[in-house]
Amino acid sequence: MKFSLFAAALAASVGAMPLASQARDLTVGLSASTTSMDPQFYVVGPNSAMARNIFDGLVNQDEKQQIQPALAVSWMIVDETTWEFKLCEDVKFHDGSDFTADDVVASIKRIPLASTNSPSSFAAYVKAIVEVTAVDPLTVRIKTSGPTPLLLNNLSRIAMLPAEMEHVPTGEMNTGKGVIGTGPFKFVSWSPDDNVVLARNEAYWGEKAPWDTVTFRVFKNPSARVAAMLSGDVDMIENIPTADTRRLEQSDKMTVVNIAGNRIMYLHMDQGREESPFAKGPDGKNPLLKPEVRRALSLSINREAIVDRIMDGQGVPAGQVVPQGYFGYEPAIKVDAYDPAKAKQLLVDAGYPDGFSLTFHASNDRYPNDSKVAQAIGQFFSRIGIKAEVATLPGSVYFTRASNLEFSFIMGGAAVETGEASGVLGPILETYGEKAGQGNRGRYSNPEFDKALNEARSTLDDALREELLRKATDIAMGDLGVIPVFYLANTWAVRSDINYAGRSDGYTLPYYVTPN
Repeated sequence: MKFSLFAAALAASVGAMPLASQARDLTVGLSASTTSMDPQFYVVGPNSAMARNIFDGLVNQDEKQQIQPALAVSWMIVDETTWEFKLCEDVKFHDGSDFTADDVVASIKRIPLASTNSPSSFAAYVKAIVEVTAVDPLTVRIKTSGPTPLLLNNLSRIAMLPAEMEHVPTGEMNTGKGVIGTGPFKFVSWSPDDNVVLARNEAYWGEKAPWDTVTFRVFKNPSARVAAMLSGDVDMIENIPTADTRRLEQSDKMTVVNIAGNRIMYLHMDQGREESPFAKGPDGKNPLLKPEVRRALSLSINREAIVDRIMDGQGVPAGQVVPQGYFGYEPAIKVDAYDPAKAKQLLVDAGYPDGFSLTFHASNDRYPNDSKVAQAIGQFFSRIGIKAEVATLPGSVYFTRASNLEFSFIMGGAAVETGEASGVLGPILETYGEKAGQGNRGRYSNPEFDKALNEARSTLDDALREELLRKATDIAMGDLGVIPVFYLANTWAVRSDINYAGRSDGYTLPYYVTPN
């Protein structure tokens, strides 16, 4: 069985890339800060998006998250546990060194080091890999512990670095040392929470980018981001505040891009402790362990109202972790309808006729309207008798504390990073371990779910694999390992003399921003 993308496919892919035109500078307003320049450290949207400007994988994802050739021009399955990749010729790293099979070997081997102290590591993407071998300078063989049908999807998340970076820790990379890729832009500077500056890679293996210099400026305050766009201080912004969408659409100086996104906003509950710091029933025990309580909380949420009134329509109510149209979506699962009366009855059935106390923690600067959404959900909980308080924190503090299990009930966002269901099911719902469930901040655990998910990961037959992913989804949503709330839309505003088609992953990639 052979999967190859030869010259014709590569030519088509490159042909779809932007052509270099008269070079100029581009200034981009971001909604969240990059927290590390190490592309292998932390699986989180702002970091992954920034890395795509500087680094390539063996394969990359296109604007719809479909796999396309990158540093590998073709690949084949030698046997059920062996894949062979043919690499692009004449690819240079930003320091002028040649990209070879040795760099692939070292980049994959570096993941455990880069995962040290990571809030959500890349380890899950390489855990099936048992051996990486350089057959010759342009050929790599990867052996896995078993059949790994999602190897390409997983490898699309792994940035390729020079071999000498294998033992360089994240802290050193954050000083700028070794931020060397093969991507369309070179690293110039990074000021955390302020800006990142990149310069065009004149030796890029594809078409050159149309921008000499790109400056990313961070505007965590949505109003400040819009003001920068309106004043002309930036050429484009991401994540338009919902309240400002119509105003920006009416301007003849800019264009608004609005496309369906892949990010689920969900609620994680402490399902690992008998006593939880911020969830207590009259007996002092953790009510969130009871499935009736979790279902009551889900039924108490008016998702349509949140999308319509808080998000100004920029979202879709969710009943599972991946949107319709993605591999592994289970059509039989419906969104929980708003039903406070049934929710109250479930609390009675669970032994909490007078509710219980709950403090709900969320970020206030990471996702569009995250604080407002959290406050609304807290109010819905109060209406069914729960003594709910809402506490919101800056993302820089919130996510670290959430990963340390300091909270009982939290809101998060997870993108379908691999383009299919296991890319979300694994990180946030798989039983937590050294190389699994790194984003499972609620410590949900169900052996049947883990079994179905892991069988899917080792099934090469697409139809059977999707059936297993749907089974895993059905189990997790039946348990409410997390409570899905809604899928975010992705939005950008761009100056009228430039174009950006947008992406389902929400990444802002200047390589695909083109002058008119």
